[in-house]
Amino acid sequence: MKKYIYIIICVLAVALQSCDDFLDREPLDFGDETAYFKNANDLKVFVNDLYSALPKNNTLWGGLYTQDNLSDNQCASYAQNLFYRGEKKTVNVNSSEWKFSNLRAINYYINKVEEKLAAGQLKEDAALVNHYLGEGYFFRAYDYFRLLKNFGDVPIITVMLEDNQKLLTEKSIRYPRNEVARKILSDLDRAAELLMVASPESGRINRDAALLLKARVALYEGTWERYHAGTCFVPGNDKWPGKTTWPDFQFKAGSAEAEVEFFLREAVNAAGIVAEARPLASDYQGMFNKDQTFPEGSEVILARYYKTGVLSHSCSAYLRSGGGCGLTRAAVNTFLMENGLPIYDANSGYNGDTLPYQEVQGRDKRLTESVRTAGEDIQTTQVDGKYVNDTIYYYRPTIYASGNEKSTTGYDLNKWYTDDAQQRIQYECTTAVPIFRAAEAYLTYLEAYYELHHSLDANCQKYWQALRERAGVSTEYQRTIDATDLSQENDLGVYSRGNYVDATLYNIRRERRCELIAEGLRLDDLKRWRSLDNMVNYQPEGMNLWDEAYKMYSRSQIEESIVSQSSLSKYIRPLQVSSTSAAYDGYNFPKPHYLEPIPISEFLLTGGGVAAQSPIYQNPGWPREADGIADYTFDCD
Repeated sequence: MKKYIYIIICVLAVALQSCDDFLDREPLDFGDETAYFKNANDLKVFVNDLYSALPKNNTLWGGLYTQDNLSDNQCASYAQNLFYRGEKKTVNVNSSEWKFSNLRAINYYINKVEEKLAAGQLKEDAALVNHYLGEGYFFRAYDYFRLLKNFGDVPIITVMLEDNQKLLTEKSIRYPRNEVARKILSDLDRAAELLMVASPESGRINRDAALLLKARVALYEGTWERYHAGTCFVPGNDKWPGKTTWPDFQFKAGSAEAEVEFFLREAVNAAGIVAEARPLASDYQGMFNKDQTFPEGSEVILARYYKTGVLSHSCSAYLRSGGGCGLTRAAVNTFLMENGLPIYDANSGYNGDTLPYQEVQGRDKRLTESVRTAGEDIQTTQVDGKYVNDTIYYYRPTIYASGNEKSTTGYDLNKWYTDDAQQRIQYECTTAVPIFRAAEAYLTYLEAYYELHHSLDANCQKYWQALRERAGVSTEYQRTIDATDLSQENDLGVYSRGNYVDATLYNIRRERRCELIAEGLRLDDLKRWRSLDNMVNYQPEGMNLWDEAYKMYSRSQIEESIVSQSSLSKYIRPLQVSSTSAAYDGYNFPKPHYLEPIPISEFLLTGGGVAAQSPIYQNPGWPREADGIADYTFDCD
């Protein structure tokens, strides 16, 4: 019988302890390597700790199902300061993603294991030894990708540094982001060489997880560099803040566009290996709301597992009453009709949105499996802990609730929700959480290939049709492309660099949005596409409340202090419940927010107490001071 990872054992927790700052300069006690790293099991115990970095659903509120609140896919009941001016500030290192403690521990682990292998001291269980070393390379790449997404240019460190002021200052130099991305891909290549094709235990990383992460990183960097080219966010031009540190910088591939093409080719190749090896599951929603273990070779490449009495979460317990989130009307509108036509097409058969339940009829199955809508028949009677169909009840989103119980948009999240009564009890949910899926490889291949060649090959056709077939949508994607009017699409993804992309590329992006809805990847997409430039006076909206759905509520449940009123819009506007909302007039994305600021402590520590003397440069538009806001007049372009 296979074993499962339900909880990470912190035998060497000191190796991952949180350190204050400056590349985590305080020395860490990693124990005596003569006592550890003697066999494969010792390596396994060490890398178990690293799994805590992967996405999860929380014991209390939140998790992977709420991450898209920080995007245009979902909306919380409060404004996100990433999307408006004046409130997002430079923070101290403890509140920043500028953290290196995990990397320091991983570098120690990789270096020590490589030394012992070279010395012939880890001969037994060679396949497992290699596998657990591969997990170390995977997690180093995973942590560096976190830094890349948040900061762009970051230090590249592959050894555990001594607590030496001069050495730490030298090693704190930020490397150009493309070189950081190349290092990540190199680590993932090494991981893929070492990792087993089939995981030694369910819940552990395998070769395809490394390849899919490689494809994700390569697509991210290739499209970031393409759509942010010539701005302060990409190396190799006078606006880049690293030009003084790297006066002789040149792209490894020879030019900016050649560098983009390098990353896109890497994405195509890695994604293609995974896509060819793994078919799609027949049950889309079932991947997200069942207490199960996914078999080897299935669509779900890596998942986090839970077990009653050992480790659990509260996802369905919160989602049964809204969960402090909800899909936006923009996200809902993106889904096609079953015939493959956009909802605005005259021949689509769209029912309109007067009643939310009618709105989703005849649509992409991923929509009906991802959202619960007002007016829908639901089950309320239980037999043996399961709901049955002998009671008719019209679902009414709890738009009148507050906090984490509130339905913020009326489009309640159904994708992660289960009607199993046991799974709806707080602290007792044990449904698996998929982290890497082969569907992402299909989508990555599609997008990267089209970005690279501006055409589609036979594999693109095969993968696109497979995704649409499972979704119950016509596989004639060219019909969709021909019917697309970008001006009628309620989607920031129609834009890059302030301009419309072509209809084929947009529909690839549409497919990605619909397939990966509520899986926490949307913000990364909007950033790499440079679509947030068009988040101007942007008002997130929910369901049509004020035509018909309001009749489901008493007046006290939908009064002014609870939900936005019909004088503003017939659609729910979560940001316009209170006139004091920081984003009452909508979101206006500030370009300096594409990257996070580096904490002031890093400049002081590396500058001998004088921030201006630090060799580290700040990200564009951000000050070298504590609690400072960005300069919104800064010319990022």
